[in-house]
Amino acid sequence: MPNPTDIYPLIHRALMAEDIDTKLAEVAAQRAGWLDGSLRRVGDDTVVAVPVPGRPVRPTLVPSSQLLQRKLSTQEGHAALVHAIAHIEFNAINLALDAAWRFRDLPDAFLADWLQVAAEEAQHFAMLRERLQSLGFDYGDFPAHNGLWQMTCKTDHDPLVRMALVPRILEARGLDVTPGIQRKLTGIGDTATVAVLDVIYHDEVGHVQVGNYWFTRLCDERGMEPLATFRQLVADYDVYVFKGGFNREARLRAGFSEFELKMLEDFSVVRDPS
Repeated sequence: MPNPTDIYPLIHRALMAEDIDTKLAEVAAQRAGWLDGSLRRVGDDTVVAVPVPGRPVRPTLVPSSQLLQRKLSTQEGHAALVHAIAHIEFNAINLALDAAWRFRDLPDAFLADWLQVAAEEAQHFAMLRERLQSLGFDYGDFPAHNGLWQMTCKTDHDPLVRMALVPRILEARGLDVTPGIQRKLTGIGDTATVAVLDVIYHDEVGHVQVGNYWFTRLCDERGMEPLATFRQLVADYDVYVFKGGFNREARLRAGFSEFELKMLEDFSVVRDPS
């Protein structure tokens, strides 16, 4: 086999790609190259800051408070819901690429995990975009917010903090809300999007499990107690833990303990701003 190519410049290229189809193709190629051994970690450890990843000009990004609430019974409301989920998945591609690109002190297994997550997030986005197009819309037709990437920036200094607050808080929330969204879509007869969400839901359990694994491992390596550390990070970074509605079955499969779920429920009551 010829000498492998350094994967890091290619991850950066995918992360900064503004064209959607280019980003999706780059992510798939990197995952394939890692699996067949043609791409490896053979370069230096220089990390160039990525304050803003590549994204198309649209959608327009606005504060979440400025997003319109549309009725699901309308054509636009139906499409806006699918668009919102697609936007989360698009951001999740960049988030996974950033983890693979940024945290180079961790072993190959960490890089492999996040390349796989990026590839699956890209597949999710592509499926949702296809659903949007079938509804007469496309990605970018509705405004969106940038909360997921903002948390990525806040956690770019430490993989332990990133694993604690992004997969275990923001992404895990998707496990909580997806069944309810599926019920709403079933109610308007959109079984095709429900089927797509079935695939996403299954994969997202694995993504949260990846975050749980690396958070726990990093805590163990640093001699830190995971539950106390997690609770302190949630407080230090002022992360809002949603009140109630935790999907216990899915979170347990993703690596949360019963005790930890009880802690989260208690914490959400204390911090509920309503």
